[in-house]
Amino acid sequence: MLERIREGSQGPWAMAIIALIVLSFVFAGVGSYLTSNGTTAVATVNGEEISAQELERAYQNQRAQMESQYGESIAQLFSSEQYLADFRKNVLDRLIAEKLIQQQATNMGLRVSDEQIRETIVQMPEFQFGGQFDNERFQAILRQNGFQVADFRDYLRTQMTQNQLAAALTNSSFALDGEVEQANALQRQTRNAKYVLVSSDEFADSIEVTDADIEAFYNNNIASFDTEEQVKLAYVKLSVEDLKGRVSVDEDAVRTYYDNNLGSYGTEEQRRVSHILIEAGDDADAAKAKAESLKAEIDSGADFAALAEANSDDTFSAENGGDLDFITPEMMDPAFDEAAFSLENVGDVSDVVETEFGYHVIKLTEVKEAQVKTFDEVAGEIRDTLLYDAAMEKYFELQNTLAEIAFEVPDTLEDAANAVDLPIQESVLFSRNTAPAELSSPGLLDVAFSSELVEEGLNSDIIELDDETVVARVAEHQPQRTQSLDEVREGIEASVKAEKSKEAAESWAFDVAQKVRAGESVEDELAAKSVEWETAANVQRAGGTLARALVDTLFSLALEGNDQVDVATTVNGDVAVVMLEGVNPAPALESELGESLKQRLAQVQGQRVYQQYIDALRANAEVTISEAL
Repeated sequence: MLERIREGSQGPWAMAIIALIVLSFVFAGVGSYLTSNGTTAVATVNGEEISAQELERAYQNQRAQMESQYGESIAQLFSSEQYLADFRKNVLDRLIAEKLIQQQATNMGLRVSDEQIRETIVQMPEFQFGGQFDNERFQAILRQNGFQVADFRDYLRTQMTQNQLAAALTNSSFALDGEVEQANALQRQTRNAKYVLVSSDEFADSIEVTDADIEAFYNNNIASFDTEEQVKLAYVKLSVEDLKGRVSVDEDAVRTYYDNNLGSYGTEEQRRVSHILIEAGDDADAAKAKAESLKAEIDSGADFAALAEANSDDTFSAENGGDLDFITPEMMDPAFDEAAFSLENVGDVSDVVETEFGYHVIKLTEVKEAQVKTFDEVAGEIRDTLLYDAAMEKYFELQNTLAEIAFEVPDTLEDAANAVDLPIQESVLFSRNTAPAELSSPGLLDVAFSSELVEEGLNSDIIELDDETVVARVAEHQPQRTQSLDEVREGIEASVKAEKSKEAAESWAFDVAQKVRAGESVEDELAAKSVEWETAANVQRAGGTLARALVDTLFSLALEGNDQVDVATTVNGDVAVVMLEGVNPAPALESELGESLKQRLAQVQGQRVYQQYIDALRANAEVTISEAL
């Protein structure tokens, strides 16, 4: 079982799962998972805690992804307290599921080798430049996110070990030929229809909307007539980027910086190594003896690559004679790393090296010496850095001035703006959900709608954004209120009339459908509305020009009996009577399409099995969720 899981974890589906899960966390919050020192638990899973910090980071990450993908439409949903609560609960459920899978993988003895971790890191696009792994970029990004190489390696090990089990579960599902044929028959079946479509506008002239109707609609939907609180802001924005035009960098400073930071412009030594791995298994002594025997054969002239291919338990590298490609310091297990970088000459072979994965024999096959970039190569980069530093220094100086004057003269922004030589900008009226992009920061919005600015009419304290500082005051305020009936009467009348027209159209359509079922003529009814039967042949489940509501209704009908005809209402309020006239069987399943459909069905089944497995784990686990949630 474990061997099958390990094999599955190295396949293409497993790598896809690893990429999806790992990349969704890397550099979008993983640092906080590794360095969090909080102790407040929002849940415990079999005694292991999920901290409030973990939940908050996962929540913010998921929310940011959704807002980036769906824009303002999802932002409106997040304004609902119930939606926020449900969303946070779903995020916590996902964290609990991940913890359960992680625990189960550990209990089953699944593990990931240093070589697999190294290969994953090398292939991650975040660490590549020009399509190749860039160690400088790798080190820099890790530093920016606040953790060491070892921390990141441990995090990947946890995720990839967990993903071995996930891959084994999802990859074990399959679809039978009969299921594929049935799915093809249902998905590619087409139908012939006869239908009559009538606009609800045809009934509008006969609709009367009374004052009582309008008042009832208003009272029943009173919350929908509430306006949102709005403000118009006057503000001064101080930006590091804008200040670059007010500072300069001297060329001597660029040269001096280069001379003082030569170490930052060098590339680390890289070593290409091959290895033979003998896993310790249940008999560590026997494994060590085998590794020492292989080392003796190499010392006697045996071919390292041939021995690796025949004996190494690292099957991935064994196929290439044990080659691990180039490594840099601290990329591998500490013991492995020390041995590899202690070899003096190309061709040298280490003694047997013990790591947590077993026993290694390591061969040095190539060395790339450390190199230093020339001044001309990095002068532009240094100049940009110094320019940014100078702008940042100016930024902090002006930020202090802006804060002081805005506080000392709280009833106007003119003095503060003049002190930092910046214009006063003014926004349009906006609510929390319609703020302009440059003012949409949650922190800024909290200040903009605070009582200090709205009621007292004061300047705000400085509001720090990314390399920007804003001081604002409310130029105009419109409080939240419920619009009066007179203000919305016209719109309500139109809504009530449209709803009554749709109801009248549906009533007419149901009468027509009932007569059709009874075998009675409906020509007079159709003529009265100036409509007639239309036909649609070979209607597919997806695509086509027929309205979605008509298609859905058509594919719910039967060829005989009362279920041969029914009524459909479109999204714009039009109504149709739909009759099924024929069912056309799906075309024969081509080989290529059949394989594609089989894979899709297997994927769906795999996802179902994975969710069922998680449900079973949770049912048998001790899961406690904080009451504070």
